Amino acid sequence: MDSPFPAISLIIFLLFFSSKPSLSTTVGGVDTISRLLQIQHRESSPPSVQEAAARGVLLRLLPSHSSSFHFRIVSKNKCGGEYCFSIKNHPSFARQGNPQILIEGTTGVEIVAGLHWYLKNWCGSHISWDKTGGSQLYSVPNAGFLPRVRDGGVLVQRPIPWSYYQNAVTSSYSFAWWDWTRWEKEIDWMALQGVNLPLAFTGQEAIWQKVFKEKFNMTISDMDDFFGGPAFLAWSRMGNLHRWGGPLPQSWLDQQLILQKKIISRMYELGMTPVLPAFSGNVPASLKYIFPSAKITRLGNWFSVENELKWSCTYLLDATDPLFSEIGKAFVEQQLQEYGRTSHIYNCDTFDENTPPSDDPQYISSLGAAIFKGMQRGDNDAVWLMQGWLFSYDPFWEPPQIKALLHSVPVGKLVVLDLFAEVKPIWITSEQFYGVPYIWCMLHNFAGNIEMYGILDAIASGPVEARSSVNSTMVGVGMSMEGIEQNPVVYDLMSEMAFQHNKIDVQVWVDLYSTRRYGRPVPLIQEGWNILYHTIYNCTDGAYDKNRDVIVALPDVDPSIISAQHEWSHKSGKPYSGSIIKEISDSFDRPHLWYSTSEVIHALELFILNGNELSRSNTYRYDLVDLTRQVLAKYANQLFFMVIEAYQSHDVHGVTLLSQRFLDLVEDLDTLLACHDGFLLGPWLESAKELAQNEDQKRQFEWNARTQITMWFDNTEEEPSLLRDYGNKYWSGVLHDYYGPRAAIYFKYLRESLDRGEDFKLKEWRREWIKLTNDWQSSRNIFPVESRGDALNTSRWLFNKYLNLSYPETKIALE
Repeated sequence: MDSPFPAISLIIFLLFFSSKPSLSTTVGGVDTISRLLQIQHRESSPPSVQEAAARGVLLRLLPSHSSSFHFRIVSKNKCGGEYCFSIKNHPSFARQGNPQILIEGTTGVEIVAGLHWYLKNWCGSHISWDKTGGSQLYSVPNAGFLPRVRDGGVLVQRPIPWSYYQNAVTSSYSFAWWDWTRWEKEIDWMALQGVNLPLAFTGQEAIWQKVFKEKFNMTISDMDDFFGGPAFLAWSRMGNLHRWGGPLPQSWLDQQLILQKKIISRMYELGMTPVLPAFSGNVPASLKYIFPSAKITRLGNWFSVENELKWSCTYLLDATDPLFSEIGKAFVEQQLQEYGRTSHIYNCDTFDENTPPSDDPQYISSLGAAIFKGMQRGDNDAVWLMQGWLFSYDPFWEPPQIKALLHSVPVGKLVVLDLFAEVKPIWITSEQFYGVPYIWCMLHNFAGNIEMYGILDAIASGPVEARSSVNSTMVGVGMSMEGIEQNPVVYDLMSEMAFQHNKIDVQVWVDLYSTRRYGRPVPLIQEGWNILYHTIYNCTDGAYDKNRDVIVALPDVDPSIISAQHEWSHKSGKPYSGSIIKEISDSFDRPHLWYSTSEVIHALELFILNGNELSRSNTYRYDLVDLTRQVLAKYANQLFFMVIEAYQSHDVHGVTLLSQRFLDLVEDLDTLLACHDGFLLGPWLESAKELAQNEDQKRQFEWNARTQITMWFDNTEEEPSLLRDYGNKYWSGVLHDYYGPRAAIYFKYLRESLDRGEDFKLKEWRREWIKLTNDWQSSRNIFPVESRGDALNTSRWLFNKYLNLSYPETKIALE
């Protein structure tokens, strides 16, 4: 039987032997990468281990079909020398209970990716994170009745060897409180998506403790001042801050090391290549006293108020100092001793948000060579993996400096992550990174915020264009989001690009996505998704990182200087009669809007109108809550600027009514978000406390969790942190307990200003909301960990209350 999704048969189920240039014919260091792959293959887990690990994924994902599939590891020779998987009808299938489908692959990851490919394209299923609706597997036929593939089977090759996953800060924004149960699910998800090159950063503080204590004469107190708290370790590792949120309890260090060993063990069992950390030069302050002749400099202030030395201005050891390679070697060797093996790839980002002191290319080249020397001394086969983010944002890096850094190590011993390639691809402006191998990455999500956005067209075409360019040195694709568990459509498409040799027809793909996502085709829902594809998921200017709505980021300025000129026309030129949202355009630094809100409201209406057919679908309920949240968040932006307009007009009555409507909306949004487990504050806080060993640790960990999503990294009584709301979340509990009260304070000062005929008291307002924030961070009240309420009924009610002009309540509110 052919795929029940014929529209994609010509797109994905082809043999691709002729479309990919051989690694041996490409320029630069791709040959070196090929040799590394050979080493990794020799050192990989035995086929029986990888097959068993793949079966474990199947048992956890679809236990009812554990006997329906047979898995087998095959050599790369059967795949034209590349990584691949094949899907065939099992030759021995005769009766129910026997394996029906045979999936072969070059690694465990390939087998599991092949399983996903089959479930996705023959059974119409969908794999997603639990928080984004979970996996839709209802469409999978019963065991013994699975769809057959065409005679001869289907072979799918990787066009390039690596599929990379994670960002250096994902470990804090999303993974901070994970236990093994959650990590096991994530590794399963990685394998299903074909990820074979994930970061493995957990537990490194325990390694550092041993290295610095046993080999460089430091004390536990030195470490206490060096490590940040559990929710801020990413920035501690990057040298942005120290001690903030700490010190780390010894039990935390020990637990995380045990957890890391489980993580990388499972990754190796599946045939993955975990990327371990390397020494970047960030050192404890005490090192300058232990080694007074070492070249150690204090870095500048990183977003702290008044250059607070207690938390900021960390210390960096110059890479050209002999001590640098000694520490780098010791760290790599200690990891090898703890873990028993290595994949030979190490991440190091010395210059990420830390600009070198000199732009002399020769000096920069010496720095790069010294950094790599530390890795190589610990592992002769080491390869340096570096984020290319610095080339995107820091004007310091001109072509001479970029080339000097990239060519500071033997070509092929450095791989660059083109971190923001869907928006600002550096491979184009740097001549393929001047011959250095690179990975095309989708950055997508900043600070782990919950916001619907993406650029599906760029994802569907960008990697193909990069790979097919002249003298391409591209060796992988990747997902380098700062936070996960949102926008499942983006990750579904991006992970597929690891196996796609040609551009995808996104329109066709989105239609099929909707069917798979909910387990059945619903034409009007597909029409709604088509709207989302052309609006929310078409952020062509790439500026979605600025998108922090006023609910979670009320302006910290005097309202008298806010311009409130509103445009009443829609970008589409076709106003939607049910909408009261106005497109906004003025000079104030405000939430970014790249699409017509009227069209998106119409998409929401389509989702609601067809909700009765899908109300039992968890994936639909997640999407409905998320889309309703998105629309009402933009409506809140409009309401806020209407409040400011009334204030500027000295309209006390207008300010009172409109601000109350804003506060009502915040409460209503909290009620909406409570309808799905993916939008709850409770699990974030409870998972933090569950890792604690005693009451003091519970208090510390909860403070870390609350602080990361509100205001950090420090503040005074009248000066808010420069990182306020940076990691904000649209979660039920946060809106009711924090954002609502904070907005109420702001509106109170607006009314008092008008009532008394006085200027807005900016300092007093700041003082009160900073106190509110600090008190909330230290509070211990409990929040639900399970959803409550009906998503469809709540969404329908809110649509009628705020967006439907034909609804009486909306008319009354407007009047």
